[in-house]
Amino acid sequence: MTLIHIVLFRFKSDVTQEHKDTFVRELKKLKNLSCVKDNRLVVGGPSVTDPIERSKGFEFALVSYHENRAALDEYQASPEHHWVTSTYMFPFKEDLCRFDFEVSPEDEYMCDFGSLITGKVGGIATPPN
Repeated sequence: MTLIHIVLFRFKSDVTQEHKDTFVRELKKLKNLSCVKDNRLVVGGPSVTDPIERSKGFEFALVSYHENRAALDEYQASPEHHWVTSTYMFPFKEDLCRFDFEVSPEDEYMCDFGSLITGKVGGIATPPN
């Protein structure tokens, strides 16, 4: 099973770009936690959504993969996660949106990136038989 964790971040208007850059740099280090499945944690931003209004003002997004709910709970409770969020995010956030979900069994093959690489046919990933 794979659990996907998505977070959207919006900072207060007076937060500097330097602060945001530091937040992103420190957030990316969380991929090294053992509870992040195969180091699959991606942070991106700013939004390139067109029209930009559809982004609802969110500036950055995090997507991470976890083996199960226990692994996500471990990630959330880790001292490293607590340090990054309490130092760089919570005191400076205007808004945050979190959405976690379990990948359905028929889509699980898409979360096994090693299989995706070896299971490509004509550049297209194929589901297992």
